[in-house]
Amino acid sequence: MSDVNRRWFYLVVLSIIWGTSYILIKKGLQGFSPIQLGSVRMVITAAFLLLFGYRSVRKIKKNEWKWVALSGFVGSFFPAFLFAFAETEIDSSIASVLNSLVPLFTIFVGYIVFKIPFYKNQVVGVIIGLVGAAMLVGIGADINPGQNYWYAGLVILATLFYALNANIIKSKLSGVSPIGIAAGNFAAVLLPSLVVLAFSGAFSEEVTGGEYYYSSLVYVVILSVVGTCFAKVMFNKLVHISSPVFSVSVTYLIPIVGVIWGLLDGERFSLWQLAAAAIILFGVYLVNRRKVNR
Repeated sequence: MSDVNRRWFYLVVLSIIWGTSYILIKKGLQGFSPIQLGSVRMVITAAFLLLFGYRSVRKIKKNEWKWVALSGFVGSFFPAFLFAFAETEIDSSIASVLNSLVPLFTIFVGYIVFKIPFYKNQVVGVIIGLVGAAMLVGIGADINPGQNYWYAGLVILATLFYALNANIIKSKLSGVSPIGIAAGNFAAVLLPSLVVLAFSGAFSEEVTGGEYYYSSLVYVVILSVVGTCFAKVMFNKLVHISSPVFSVSVTYLIPIVGVIWGLLDGERFSLWQLAAAAIILFGVYLVNRRKVNR
């Protein structure tokens, strides 16, 4: 399979996996608190990645470890907790749509931090995307007055971290294998994850005796192994054979999968929210559209 075909294959598979992640987080929160869910997710993922990728970790050079560690924290550790806290107040479908902001932030992070040039149409796309995001949050707050839509800011912060991670992988870790990056990421975050888990009360009798404990644990295991472990390696491969902006274009399709799961679970998603989502995706389209002028 050529690199062109492979990158599109990875894009579609990742959109399905990550589009499903938001409903898995929602279901996992039935039996766990956000802190418990995030730490359990990190530890399970680390165990699987280090089991199969420990040899790749040994190949990481000393001067690459600072970037591998930073990638682990901004690309996995912090977002895992941010999304968990966010979904205690906002619907999983809204979280999946807001995740579409990643390509928009990738442009500015790439320019400001890594001096990667951008085009005029990309600036317009970022502005349009942010307007759509503001509309989505405002409409959602009106439709669901019982939810605190300030928590949407946690999702936006997570997308900023994802954008930084995509640029780190492409700019600083192009010589490290995808499995090496993924395993190294979780080797770096394993200790703090274990510390958080130890103080989270995830194994207390109150939690393990809960009605949703075992079903939530199953959801978190699926989220960890497939949604984080498997998808993390695939995403790193995608970044290596494409560009950071193309890689995060997976967010074109994630909202479709996320909204479908949300509707099936009884969440409300109005036509006005659909319009706001379309505006965001149009902004993402402009960001990914290449032009000669800058």
